[in-house]
Amino acid sequence: MTDKTDTTEKPDVFETIESGVRSYSRQWPAVFKTAKNSTLTDENGRDYLDFFGGAGALNYGHNNQIMQDALVDYITSDGITHGLDMSTVAKREFLETFKKKILDPRGLDYKVQFPGPTGTNAVEAALKLARKVTGRESIINFTNAFHGMTLGALAVTGNSMKRAGAGIPLVHSTPMPYDNYFGGVNEDFQWFERVLDDSGSGFNRPAAVIVETIQGEGGINVARPEWLRALSDLCSRRDILLIVDDVQMGCGRTGQFFSFEDSGITPDIVTLSKSIGGYGMPMALTLFKPELDVWGPGEHNGTFRGFNPGFVTSKVAIDHYWSDDKFEKEILAKGEHIRDRFIALCAKYDGVSTRGRGMVQALVFDDAEQAGKVAKLAYEEHLLVETAGPKDEVVKLLPPLTTTIEELDRGLDILEAATAKVCS
Repeated sequence: MTDKTDTTEKPDVFETIESGVRSYSRQWPAVFKTAKNSTLTDENGRDYLDFFGGAGALNYGHNNQIMQDALVDYITSDGITHGLDMSTVAKREFLETFKKKILDPRGLDYKVQFPGPTGTNAVEAALKLARKVTGRESIINFTNAFHGMTLGALAVTGNSMKRAGAGIPLVHSTPMPYDNYFGGVNEDFQWFERVLDDSGSGFNRPAAVIVETIQGEGGINVARPEWLRALSDLCSRRDILLIVDDVQMGCGRTGQFFSFEDSGITPDIVTLSKSIGGYGMPMALTLFKPELDVWGPGEHNGTFRGFNPGFVTSKVAIDHYWSDDKFEKEILAKGEHIRDRFIALCAKYDGVSTRGRGMVQALVFDDAEQAGKVAKLAYEEHLLVETAGPKDEVVKLLPPLTTTIEELDRGLDILEAATAKVCS
């Protein structure tokens, strides 16, 4: 490995004006100026390979040329930017494309709600709708879940540090163990079903269950398809709505457009954000079965729920990447390539393992400090990766899905060298 990179000295304004709540700039102190595809460039012209991908918001890379061209054309033609929930040409074209190329081929019949520009907006709308439909308050969430930073979404999030930031009790939610939480020792859903049936349990029948098929921030915990099917069946038998949070794992991250496709389930409600905007545009969707559309006009709204440039780039992304199965096959092949490299790497060192699906893959360290050291060494070699998990024990890979095999190998070489240095 080369000597440690001389990073750009941070101007005083970041320290003196910006809040101390910032986090990524502490891990990666470079001041970035431009970006293209899977590469970020700092103000001194140094390139960094991006295996972070905007925390899942840049599945199609930075400044994807196809979307950039369409966006520039739209802006220079005075296309609508701010539309609230008014009808616009850009929204109509997005909805038609989304239905024709995403929903219909998968046999999914969903209404589309634009709840606001972020994933937590989509989750808040899902929780409110589930409570309105059922007349119940409680939501079941899972250990190590992450669903957002607003109060409703935070109430169904597991991370204690993030929950503590609320400053008030987070109520009307009950955590249950995620798949393999007990290492396969206990029967799946044993506790859940028992308390539902026990009139003395003090457990209120929930409105909904919210689940990630792969827990990203929780440490790349992958739910088995059979576990998800059993959960879906349980919800169906008990008249409980099933919400799948696909904010980070949707839009192709696992190979299929939706991360739940592999399990064969059909959630009642689905939340999407991050890469649904295609270009890194702020955009979110809450999808739900038509019979659940009980909203009154304006009952849930948001000033920026109609950001039309996001409709434009999202339509282009769907047209270009999801009109056939070519892109899906490429994602799966790249995911297998990363996994094969990681399996070979883990075989060399005790206390290092791997898990993931598609192009979300992870190195898991029994010694959590080692994960942070590997990520730091990777940054010194101009590779951006973040850590995840309750102890930050996981090095988490979310490279743009458009990253080339050559770029993947270059980044994986850096990770392999960093792991060797830390674990040898």
